[in-house]
Amino acid sequence: AGKESSASPAASPLPSESQLTPIKPVQITVLKAQDLKTIKSDVSVTLVRVEYNGAILGDSSKTDVLPNGTVNYNFMTSFECSPNGPNSLDDIAQKPVVLTVIEVLQKEKRQKENTVPLGQAVVDLLPLLQGQCSFKVSAPLYAVPTTPLESLQPEGKGGLEVTVCTKEPLLSATQLSNGNLLSVTLEAAYSVPKAFAPTGPLQNYMACLQVPAAGEKELPLLFKNGILKLAGEKEPLPRPKKWPHANIMAPGALSIPNSFIVGGPYEDEDGELNKREDREFRIQAESMKRIVWDMERRCYLDPAAVVVLQKRIAECRYWPVEVCRMSVASPSKGKTSKADKGDEDKQIFFHGVAYVNMVPLLCPGVKQIRGAFRVFTYQDSEVFEKTRSQHSVFRDLRSQLGLTKEGLWTPGISTSLSRAVPSKTQKEDKEKITKDKDSNRKVRSREAYCNMPFIMPVVALDSTTLRKQCLSSQQYVDAGTFLVMEIKLDKALVQKRLREELTRRVKQMIPPRPPLPPRTEGAKKAVEDYHNHVTSIAVAILSEYQELFGKQLSDRGAIDHQTLQEQKRQLNFKLNTSGKYFAFKEQLKYAVVKIVREKYLKTTAFETQEQFQAFLSELYVYLVDQMHVALNQVLSEEVASPAPQFRMTEEQLWLFAREAEVNKDYKLASLYHQQRVAQDRRNIQSWLDYGAFCLLIEETTKAQECFQQALSLDPHHIQSLLLCGVVAVVLQHYEDAEIFFEYACCLEPSSIVAWTLSGLFYELQNNNIQAEMAFREAKKLLQAQLTKERSIPEAAEGEGGEKHISAACVRSPSPGPEKCLPGNAGQNQEVPEHQQGGGSEQCGSFYTMLLGFLCPHQGLSPRSCFRNKKPTLGLMETLFLAAPSPVSGLSQPPRTIFMKAVEFLMKVNAIQFVHMALAHELLSPQGGPSCAYYLALAQTYLLKEDFSKCEECLCEAIRIDYVNPNVWAQKGHLCYLKRDFGEAKECYERTISFVEDAADMHFVYLRLGSIYLEEKEYGRAKQTYLLACKNSASCLTWLGVGIACYRLEEMTDAEDALSEANALNNTNAEVWGYLALICLQGGRRLEAEQCYKYTLKLGLRNSALLREIRAAQQRLGFGDPSL
Repeated sequence: AGKESSASPAASPLPSESQLTPIKPVQITVLKAQDLKTIKSDVSVTLVRVEYNGAILGDSSKTDVLPNGTVNYNFMTSFECSPNGPNSLDDIAQKPVVLTVIEVLQKEKRQKENTVPLGQAVVDLLPLLQGQCSFKVSAPLYAVPTTPLESLQPEGKGGLEVTVCTKEPLLSATQLSNGNLLSVTLEAAYSVPKAFAPTGPLQNYMACLQVPAAGEKELPLLFKNGILKLAGEKEPLPRPKKWPHANIMAPGALSIPNSFIVGGPYEDEDGELNKREDREFRIQAESMKRIVWDMERRCYLDPAAVVVLQKRIAECRYWPVEVCRMSVASPSKGKTSKADKGDEDKQIFFHGVAYVNMVPLLCPGVKQIRGAFRVFTYQDSEVFEKTRSQHSVFRDLRSQLGLTKEGLWTPGISTSLSRAVPSKTQKEDKEKITKDKDSNRKVRSREAYCNMPFIMPVVALDSTTLRKQCLSSQQYVDAGTFLVMEIKLDKALVQKRLREELTRRVKQMIPPRPPLPPRTEGAKKAVEDYHNHVTSIAVAILSEYQELFGKQLSDRGAIDHQTLQEQKRQLNFKLNTSGKYFAFKEQLKYAVVKIVREKYLKTTAFETQEQFQAFLSELYVYLVDQMHVALNQVLSEEVASPAPQFRMTEEQLWLFAREAEVNKDYKLASLYHQQRVAQDRRNIQSWLDYGAFCLLIEETTKAQECFQQALSLDPHHIQSLLLCGVVAVVLQHYEDAEIFFEYACCLEPSSIVAWTLSGLFYELQNNNIQAEMAFREAKKLLQAQLTKERSIPEAAEGEGGEKHISAACVRSPSPGPEKCLPGNAGQNQEVPEHQQGGGSEQCGSFYTMLLGFLCPHQGLSPRSCFRNKKPTLGLMETLFLAAPSPVSGLSQPPRTIFMKAVEFLMKVNAIQFVHMALAHELLSPQGGPSCAYYLALAQTYLLKEDFSKCEECLCEAIRIDYVNPNVWAQKGHLCYLKRDFGEAKECYERTISFVEDAADMHFVYLRLGSIYLEEKEYGRAKQTYLLACKNSASCLTWLGVGIACYRLEEMTDAEDALSEANALNNTNAEVWGYLALICLQGGRRLEAEQCYKYTLKLGLRNSALLREIRAAQQRLGFGDPSL
């Protein structure tokens, strides 16, 4: 016990603490013991002894045991806690109060009274360092074995009620808030060298690391007496942690109360050997020969020490944890006369070091790291290079370890050396080491390897001893030894922003959108009342008119304008002079007030005149519109059947916008996006897609407005948060970006994309520590996801090979990934039949189509694709996704976090982040220059119209995966933009020949069909466009079908197709142009003229088509009103 407490001077707190913290007594009161008879049934008299830090604080008086096994001691004692004394705050943290219940045996005549330890209990004083001034515990009492060979149950069989109190807190408010508690748990060393054997002389297996304190001080944390266990069952989980002290006699009392080793999945660890390929090795090693400590050491860090700890970790991420084996001297060898002999037995061999990466502790909110760490040979030069540590911990602690004499320690050597004369144990170790070596050449090479860095030994060493020590340490590497340990802080070194604070900051930047005003039944009733009043007033005015002028309209037909104005003047005069005008106005007044209150919810006065005028303007427009509605109902002689309303869905609008983007018609694309937003201003996805379009055309500020609008609709929407962060980075609003990324990770800690984008952002800010933490978290999540996917391969096969789309990806709403990809629609599905009919039916259909143009809000519903089902868009889910190799037959999701991020970023046109992610992908061990990498890079160059670099990337992608349909599709797009239509045609035909479709088949069909039209292969063009219509119909796809049918002289099908095109977009001049040609060929003069008029009005750019129309007009003699 005395030796154990001798470590305290090295771990003493700062000198400045003595001025801040006076000596404070700690009072311990043992109230009573319970259930003593469960330990020993005939016990009658006992006393309790209180020990702390190796010193006996006192014994209670002898007390009789009651029949129920209870003993009332009521014994009080105390010790002083002093910063510079033997009982420092560091001692309070790591040393318990030991309570021993001693049985007092009845003495024989003239014999001294005998005492026997009956049981022991420990009391953890840690609550005193957590701000408590007093606490009461019921400490389990564990039996003390009567002989060393006796085996006892670990469960406590009794209990001691103990109170601990101080007059004032041990820590000041500053120490409590800014200080910290560090605990290090060394669990075990696995896969140890074969030379470690339970036979032969006793060995002490030790480990040690130093924790920096304020100034130049170091706190050594030493773990002794590791237990060598042979192969067998794994260590149980959970299992208790143990005190690192030897003055506890009861085995059960060695366990720290309420402190357990719980383990966990290897993938969640922070150290090494946590990859999937390491799993089998870890499982095998845990059931083989190992050294077990299961010890926890703690130390208190005052505020100054916390600052130093933070600084040291930032300066050097790796900390050395040294391990060694030392022979234990037998009692006969401990005499002074045989000191030299004892020195020989206490040489340290198997000196190794594990490098623990402490950087995660500098990440916000991180309080612990746990994992496996490989053990390497201890070499001064290597340790200094990695950890900046200039000396071994064991050298500093040689007096505590009972090592060799001062002059025999050799600091330049990788192990602590003593004498040149090898001991018997060393000879045995040497035999075990060299037994498996196949030649002396390896031994000589390792000797040279070990000797290289050791250029300044203090004393000359025998070459045999040096070789033994080098070879013994090398065995750690050969065996693959690793330590499992945990380093834990009571409080994080870097505090993490609370979720409430992040929410508040986001609300400050983007106020939540106010909810829509309630629409009550009262509002509907108010409008109906208004209609009724308008109707009654209209009927009254009509009666007044007929009284003055009679029913002239039906008899005499239309009235000229001058006469009508004169009648209006006379009617107004009569109404005003009779007072009926005022009566009508008063009658309507109440209905208007009701609308203002019930529909607009205006019940208070306006603050400014401007607000009042704006409201009046809005109200006037609404009342006039509703008046027209009411009047139309009154004046209609017969209710005409309403034209079928056609309203494009948001999926259709998104597809049309994408077509316009690809065709570089950004004005039209913007119009479609605005229409989509206007249809439902509370649709988050519409805002996100509009913002992504704005990023494409480099209108960053407008993109920011769109993303913020989406976030205002739902402040917890992860994609909106990420995109706000991305655009904030582009605009160099880095503080805002950090809030967005951090909040996204806080709301959705399982989002791989969120953590990856956070890592890329922190790297951009040169915050390498947080970047590394974010990447590690993303990799951990991806590994878990891939493991889960591998565990259920049947489910993946059951989905028919659909693409797996990450939940973190932003995309337009669609029926789902498995339904929207063109490959799943089925190549053999029949095209919907077109309606057939005679000339009268065609004329009626054509009139309805014209009505759709004249009334833009009404139109013809598509008669084939959009009537009975939603469109399945080939481009709804992704612009780009690398297809798998044909071996698997399944589309594989990205296998690295960076390609996951690239997949997300490409969809929103965030090119800056794409290049950062691709740079990481190139260097990633799991990534590298893959087909997906080159395909993504080619996509970025294609957006920038850098065709030469795009072609280079696609060539590399083809070389890696020659049968990837996405590669050939991208190459086709490249050739098409370069106007190399022959090469583009070959690439597109190869793309559609694959069993699995490319990701953007819609544009493959569109562009291949246009090439067929140019080359006058009208039959193939028709079939290609029909494939596009089947998957994702649009105005352009039906236009292509119509053109092909017209050239094939299939006029009925051509008109049907063009009618579908016109219904989807009645502002396409080319559609009207071909309709004009069809009408000309069919001899329909009026329709031909109308179509030609709209062709010119919409500005047809196809000069060849315009010449063809005019030639037909000249030939047939009609179709142009100017002729």
